[in-house]
Amino acid sequence: MPAPLISIVLPAYDLQGQLADCLDSILEQSFGGFEVIVVADPSPDCPSRVPHAAQDGRVSVLRLNATVGVGRSRNAGAAQATGRYLLFLDSDHVLDPGALLALAEKVSAAQDPQLLLFGHTRLHAGQVWPGAAAGLLASVAAEAGSGCFRVTDHPELLGAPAQVWDRLISRRLWEDEALAFPEGEYEEVPVAYQALLAAERIVLLERELVQIRRRHTVHPTGSPGSSTFDLFDQYERSFELLDGRPEYDALRPQLFGRMIQHYLFVFDLAGCVSRAARPRFFHRAAEHYQRYLPAGFKRPGGRAGLKFSLLAGGAYSAFEVAKLSQIARTAVAGRGGRG
Repeated sequence: MPAPLISIVLPAYDLQGQLADCLDSILEQSFGGFEVIVVADPSPDCPSRVPHAAQDGRVSVLRLNATVGVGRSRNAGAAQATGRYLLFLDSDHVLDPGALLALAEKVSAAQDPQLLLFGHTRLHAGQVWPGAAAGLLASVAAEAGSGCFRVTDHPELLGAPAQVWDRLISRRLWEDEALAFPEGEYEEVPVAYQALLAAERIVLLERELVQIRRRHTVHPTGSPGSSTFDLFDQYERSFELLDGRPEYDALRPQLFGRMIQHYLFVFDLAGCVSRAARPRFFHRAAEHYQRYLPAGFKRPGGRAGLKFSLLAGGAYSAFEVAKLSQIARTAVAGRGGRG
């Protein structure tokens, strides 16, 4: 049997009971040149029985003998993959009908790119929302067309959220660059950036192929001992990728801006940073602001710019007051200004 084109690596952490839907969306694809490697460890978040595994030969289950979290599960699945490309999904993802065929056709037309970026949507509160990078991908696609490029040709791509489930990664690139997810939460951040920097042939597919149906926006399952504070380690690893490479200097403002946006997003997201940990998280973020601030960086305008400014100065109390004021204004606006 010939090797598949695409190996789909799927950690089996199923906190929301969506693994079966994810697998259904994969196995119902019209393109059949793929394999699915479901990685399960002893965590109670992983089911004892994986749907379809006994009935469909395209699905294999890799069972680990220790609880390791999403990152190391993905590493184990990638090590077992036989396809030319790797696609990393989570149990709360659903593939769009025709997604794998679209990927296969784009790979063929682009003559085996090392990295293929595509769009995604989010299902939340019964509505489908475009992914955070939809506008950015459209802008780059308008300039790059159907051809391949390097990230230095489009530094703005580092301003997109660093995810691994909205891209197809060549397994050769994965092995040649010794790509691997580190320990901790937000483990995909340095991997996404390393793949972007290393790939000499990147191509875009301006189509939404994956839908995320995560009912909770906190990190699904980290390795034992992981925490939200791992986010700082992941960005330190990411900036280390630029060190000693003058050709990457033009990328620093984009990576910096994305880092600060990510910190502010996590800081504001309910359930991510406990009330007791908020001062410490804020000041760690402020320290990174000063450490990695590139020369000539321009803060965004409006409310986002105010947050950048308060973080730059380490003004935690003022930041919290500004947030409470915004919440109050939003509440008043929601009542139509009535008391």
